Amino acid sequence: QVQLVVSGGGLVQAGGSLRLSCAASGRTFSSYSMGWFRQAPGKEREFVAAIRWSGGRTYSPDSVGRFTISRDNVKNTVYLQMNSLKPEDTTVYYCAAVVRDVSIATLSTARTYDYWGRGTQVTVSS
Repeated sequence: QVQLVVSGGGLVQAGGSLRLSCAASGRTFSSYSMGWFRQAPGKEREFVAAIRWSGGRTYSPDSVGRFTISRDNVKNTVYLQMNSLKPEDTTVYYCAAVVRDVSIATLSTARTYDYWGRGTQVTVSS
């Protein structure tokens, strides 16, 4: 069982930045691939970014150039640095982990993941 604890959400003005953190339990974090998703009320969960256990990264088109995903295998933590935030980025953000070795192409699909953390609210004011 992997537990994911998400932190770092909050309120920021448009154009500002936030960094989300997701701390994972387990001794083999370095073998997990990790992803960030977001979900607005009444909408499907939307892929934001993912990082494979090997370090390969993938981003949604809307995230490219604004968001950066990274990981610290010593701290068992994955980060999402969000810059140039827009009001339309306002929603709840979720962290997810997959413990199997999967291809980077599958990391943009929510059903790939085995574990999910609780969401954190990000609100961007205009």
